[in-house]
Amino acid sequence: MHAIEDAGSRPAPPGLRERKKRRTRDTLIRCALELFALQGYERTTVDAIAEAADVSPRTFFRYFAGKEEVAFALQDSVESSFCAALRERPAAESPLAALRGAVLTSWDSLGEDVGSVVPLELHMRTYRMIESTPALLAVHLRRLSEVEERLAHEIARREGLDLATDPRPRVLLAAFGGVMRVTGRIWGEQGGAGMTELRGIIADHLDQLGPALAENWRT
Repeated sequence: MHAIEDAGSRPAPPGLRERKKRRTRDTLIRCALELFALQGYERTTVDAIAEAADVSPRTFFRYFAGKEEVAFALQDSVESSFCAALRERPAAESPLAALRGAVLTSWDSLGEDVGSVVPLELHMRTYRMIESTPALLAVHLRRLSEVEERLAHEIARREGLDLATDPRPRVLLAAFGGVMRVTGRIWGEQGGAGMTELRGIIADHLDQLGPALAENWRT
């Protein structure tokens, strides 16, 4: 009886139609990122992405509003995974510990979430491309600000705070976001460093955030 009930309670696997749609979407993302890496964002057209994916431009626009949206498609997935991981952190953790734990937990699933669509190396090359493309960098910074605001609301909820009157969640997220941007830049400057090295850089820098803000550096 229990086995039957458990089996019935599981979500049904996606049907053929949904699997085909997912494959088409993943193919468009992969082809777009490969073209961006090969010839640059500005020189890549929607027509070229559609041709590489063996679909029509009309099909492309069924999935994405334009090439900017496809450039950030995997970033959306990573950000959603991180936000979900933060919501699942133990309630007893401090805000900074919860953010650190969420980063490392979502990072450990990055290979599965992103690697099923594109090689991780291509994903990270796309991140560098975004930071070096003025049109995309402006969008990237706006998106980061929006994510930080969502996370600040989540921290306030966890701690039972009113974000309208208590600035601490936003202050913490401003510092946290700065650490993430610094570690990304350091990793980018190292050239051949891989994903394991980046995870280590992030963990090391987050461990220094509390002491850097609270301690007297000269003692």
